Amino acid sequence: MKFTIQDPCQIVRKGFGDEIADDLRFVIKSVVGEENVIEMTPNKSNNYCCGGGGGFLQSGFTEERRAYGKKKFDQIIETGADYCITGCHNCHAQVHDIGHHFGGTYQTVHIWTLICLSLGILGPNERTYLGDDLKDVDVFHPESSLY
Repeated sequence: MKFTIQDPCQIVRKGFGDEIADDLRFVIKSVVGEENVIEMTPNKSNNYCCGGGGGFLQSGFTEERRAYGKKKFDQIIETGADYCITGCHNCHAQVHDIGHHFGGTYQTVHIWTLICLSLGILGPNERTYLGDDLKDVDVFHPESSLY
């Protein structure tokens, strides 16, 4: 499985810059393995906005939001990644929506979901956005004699 990273505008581009983007990558690479991360180009402070922030998700201008997000969609598709990891709710909702709208093949996943999955503490009801390849990883099965 390959993963790419959506850098959230507020904390990266408008906030702490490449330093926090590097911290984000440290955590992600620790969870999924450095060899499984494919960077978008451009990335970090220069990454493209997904188009979902600043109230745009709630604005009612769905077609305009999606048209703006097409650049992000194309950027994600270009990586060939199976998953796009997002760090904020607005990015997650927008990246998921444009993927569905434009027929993308990637899954969208919150960074906290992957952290919990790696720790074995992600509940069965918290796996909505995981693909079939990750849905059953470390799931507690009451009928199992291991628990």
